[in-house]
Amino acid sequence: MKVAIFSAKKYDREFLSAANASRHELRFFEPHLHEETAGLATGFEAVCVFVNDQVNAAVLARLQSLGVRLVALRCAGYNNVDLAAATKHGISVVRVPAYSPYAVAEHTIALMLALNRKLHRAYN
Repeated sequence: MKVAIFSAKKYDREFLSAANASRHELRFFEPHLHEETAGLATGFEAVCVFVNDQVNAAVLARLQSLGVRLVALRCAGYNNVDLAAATKHGISVVRVPAYSPYAVAEHTIALMLALNRKLHRAYN
């Protein structure tokens, strides 16, 4: 399967390429997915998006016209995806199957401790 990966950072490239083991054809794009960048998905069967990508009705209509049939989120939330429009356009949406709700709370506490201890200011 050909997958267009949007909002790709260096660590995304490294991790996803290693995990892929050449099973799928991955292409990494740094820009966020939105109406102006949806054309980058031409020739791809799937797109992989992150939290700041726009997967609204207009983007989904464009993706359908390009032959995209799957949107895979590499995040737990899906509030940036118009699920009704995805269904209307015959595009399946998948997300992280399990995510620790405790991890979010733990991260919040860690950020509070970092602020309290002024860790950012102490970092060179």
